[in-house]
Amino acid sequence: MKIGNGETSGHRYGSAALIGRPNAGKSTLLNNLVGEKIAIVTDKPQTTRTRIMGIVTGTGWQMTIYDTPGIHKPKDRLGRTMMQTATDVLGWADVIYYITDAAEGFGSGEARIIQLLEGVTQPVFLLLNKVDLMDKQALLPVIDAYRNKREFAHIFPLSALTGEGIPELLAATATCFQEGPPCYDEDEMTDQPERVLVAELVREKAILASREEVPYAIAVYVEKMENRRQDLTDIHAVIVVEQPGQKGILIGKQGKVLKQIGSEARKDIEALLGVRVNLQLWVRTRKDWRNKEAYLKEYGLTGLS
Repeated sequence: MKIGNGETSGHRYGSAALIGRPNAGKSTLLNNLVGEKIAIVTDKPQTTRTRIMGIVTGTGWQMTIYDTPGIHKPKDRLGRTMMQTATDVLGWADVIYYITDAAEGFGSGEARIIQLLEGVTQPVFLLLNKVDLMDKQALLPVIDAYRNKREFAHIFPLSALTGEGIPELLAATATCFQEGPPCYDEDEMTDQPERVLVAELVREKAILASREEVPYAIAVYVEKMENRRQDLTDIHAVIVVEQPGQKGILIGKQGKVLKQIGSEARKDIEALLGVRVNLQLWVRTRKDWRNKEAYLKEYGLTGLS
């Protein structure tokens, strides 16, 4: 629920946008900042397909933070839509969080993002992520490499997983915002509809249960979600793939894989909703859906900018 007329004196409000290469840790950081799992996380590149908004409320300030798809070279209509979603935030977010895997150093992928940031006038924070996995002395040449490419408002070594460096990041971010009332209640964490969050949790488990090219061919949508009782919700969800062979992989012998996906997804969905869940899953084939506008629209993957 949005707050109407809040007290503005001294209170700050603004927005931040996360950009970076696939698997840099954007979704992990978003979840850490929000304090709840609202973005799915896997080790597969391009897991995030849409712009996901989280709400972070501190003492005297509030921000909306947007997770975006990883910057990559698109190979299909879905990829092009994802890239448009990722780059559009550069035009309106108050602060840009450019997050990188510090252990990987500066490469061609990072050079492409630096190029995308050329016209950005808002403060850009460089977030050197995964420092919990590396020797701190190894950070110095990494910091120098980035400083030689662009001027940053702040550089923060941090760990999106453990939370190291995050308090300092938030303190610096709040100083960049203008005075304004909070737009959301303190206990709100996202504007994502429950159906979308549920579909994403199912997709996460399906990705983790599959291999090779299957994860990139998976989409999920919720056909039915209704309360049977106050403490029990019925959910019917459909996992979409592009080829019959992919469908077979996700169902597995005697339905074993699909049962595993459902069991693991149900646990997360129950934690999210706070009620028992009766989750029913189906797998359907939609050939080349990633290149078809009608399917992208049906699965909520268009109009994201």
